[in-house]
Amino acid sequence: MIVKPRIRGFICTTAHPTGCEANVRNQIDYVQQAGAISQGQVKNVLVLGCSGGYGLASRIVAAFGCGANTLGVSFEKLPGQKKTATAGWYNNIAFEAAADDAGLYAKTLDGDAFSDEMRAQVIDTIRADMGKIDLVVYSLASPVRQHPHTGHLHRSSIKPLGQALHIKSVNVDKGEVIEVDLEGATEQETADTVAVMGGEDWEFWMDALLQADVLAQGCQTVAYTYIGTKLTWPIYWEGTLGQAKLDLDRASKAIDHKLRALQGTARVAVLKAIVSQASSAIPVVPLYVALLFKVMKELGNHEDIISHIHRLFATQLASGSALRLDEDGRIRMDNIELAEEVQAEVQRRWPLVNTDNLDQLGDLAGYQEDFLKIFGFGFADVDYDAEVDPTLGRLV
Repeated sequence: MIVKPRIRGFICTTAHPTGCEANVRNQIDYVQQAGAISQGQVKNVLVLGCSGGYGLASRIVAAFGCGANTLGVSFEKLPGQKKTATAGWYNNIAFEAAADDAGLYAKTLDGDAFSDEMRAQVIDTIRADMGKIDLVVYSLASPVRQHPHTGHLHRSSIKPLGQALHIKSVNVDKGEVIEVDLEGATEQETADTVAVMGGEDWEFWMDALLQADVLAQGCQTVAYTYIGTKLTWPIYWEGTLGQAKLDLDRASKAIDHKLRALQGTARVAVLKAIVSQASSAIPVVPLYVALLFKVMKELGNHEDIISHIHRLFATQLASGSALRLDEDGRIRMDNIELAEEVQAEVQRRWPLVNTDNLDQLGDLAGYQEDFLKIFGFGFADVDYDAEVDPTLGRLV
């Protein structure tokens, strides 16, 4: 079949197998060209949420930057003869093939990472293949979570707390700057969002790994988060998402205390704004990101996903690195985004931007390009008019 992007709102319902492979290969090439990172405590790595975005980048940097063995977990939709898989399915296959070529151990488990069954499967795999884990990366992004103990299906809501919110945003498809009204969240919606995006599941994972004795002495675990600036705080940090992020901070401290017996650590890492399927669903964020990218590219300090995660590993996670911590003990990787010269210019442009000047003040084209690349589209060396087998010749 010939695969073209089919976009519905902030979701692309197709993914290009060859394009996804190109995306993975390009990230690997970047890491290899950047040079080896001191391996330190990055030898056997578990990545929860490994198939895209920061999770995939973390797996690539761990493997091809540090030479680590990697075990990944993700939940993907399989392809059929006339339909594509999710991009993550193709990403995982491309990564495993590249790791195999490089002589690196890489295995991916597909299923519900929130379930106790997946935890058991991961532990069995670690015992059989890896010994003990040095680094656990928690990078799960899902709008829903079925609680493993109660069976209740929690659905997250991206809403402000309390009163309704009127705020500027952008219709990415139409390239129009718009005003949106968002209802305030109920207490139940807030609690459900914390259940999905907070720290409880991270705690469940680390408790299970500790109890199974599959964590190495000095083990590190890191969970990714985003805080942003006052432009996005009304819907992000001061909304339901912010409550979930505060719970992630709580979990970090609880896990860190438990890991002291192994001289291990748990940290939340605050990363920069990126284009992802998850971030595209958050009102305000796409407009902020379009302005931010334009400013950072003009200043010459823009980072894409792979370069950002490479900096995290090289400067923060490698053995002996001095950590850049805030008052709450989080690793701050958003320091370039939050630099005064960057934020002053973004905030200057915010009240000025409208549909007519969006291309001058922001980088919506770059945003759209990055969005399509998530699904394997927009790579110059890929023939998008060629027939491809969406199953990659695999029985599914």
